[in-house]
Amino acid sequence: MGCVAGWRAIAVGDDVLRAVVLPERGAELHSLVHVPTETELLFQAPWGLHAPSLERTSFLDRYAGGWQELFPSTNDETTYRGETIPFHGEVALLPWECEQRDGALVCRVRCERTPFLLERTLRFDGGLMVEERVTNEGDDAAHFTWGHHLVLGPPFLEPGSRLEIPARTIVTIPELWEDTARLEPGQRSSWPYARLREGGTVDLRSIPGPEAASHDDVYLTDLDDGVVSVESSRLRVRLGFDHRLFRWLISWQPYGGALDEPLAGSYALGIEPWVSMLPLGEAVEAGEAIELSPGASRETTLRLDVEEI
Repeated sequence: MGCVAGWRAIAVGDDVLRAVVLPERGAELHSLVHVPTETELLFQAPWGLHAPSLERTSFLDRYAGGWQELFPSTNDETTYRGETIPFHGEVALLPWECEQRDGALVCRVRCERTPFLLERTLRFDGGLMVEERVTNEGDDAAHFTWGHHLVLGPPFLEPGSRLEIPARTIVTIPELWEDTARLEPGQRSSWPYARLREGGTVDLRSIPGPEAASHDDVYLTDLDDGVVSVESSRLRVRLGFDHRLFRWLISWQPYGGALDEPLAGSYALGIEPWVSMLPLGEAVEAGEAIELSPGASRETTLRLDVEEI
């Protein structure tokens, strides 16, 4: 047990991967290091962690990189059964209970606005196994969406890195976040070639450096498999997940063009499995949310592996 910028921290891992988890910050993986090369894999925001505050702030206000759990909603703030669910859900803003058991880290959290218990176990066996279970503890059936906000960054991520995703369809948001977006908004294209705002196309498998000065959010779907990989000059990171559950892979792409606060200065790449691209309220209306009966549970497993090239 230690401390990072005033936050309680738990170090866990093996001789291949070493993680730092911050229980009071949604049990986020603040750091994930490939031990043989001492390479940080996750995005570490240049502005760093803010010290703990008694006031609970928004996801973006407290974001500093790493890997967060998004539950029971992803994307924009939404309304579900009269409750306001914040941007990227409840659990990233809540403190979790975490304890180490036989080399694993077992964490759990109860939502405050929905009737769910979320449990997560991190196991290290040369890779990272993430075992999860959500349970409806309420008296009525309830809905959720789910996602993982896993963002890679330097020194692992570098110009010339390559992204491989078994997707068939690219979707971009209807309106620009920032004028530095290089991709045409509102498009639906075939992976890996996306239409550029200035004409022509770009191969999204090729990761540029920060000199690209671009900032895009890319939604990828029609997945043929549940494995995404990112390869740099020395390492390959591979994330496996259930693509029948997580039908979307969200790729946040701030390649040096994030200018607006609080994300200004980011150079990173998101590889984020989501149940739906829609927030919970809208996902229910579209028939894309998952419904759980009272007392029922849903389980899933993700796995991250790293290999030297």
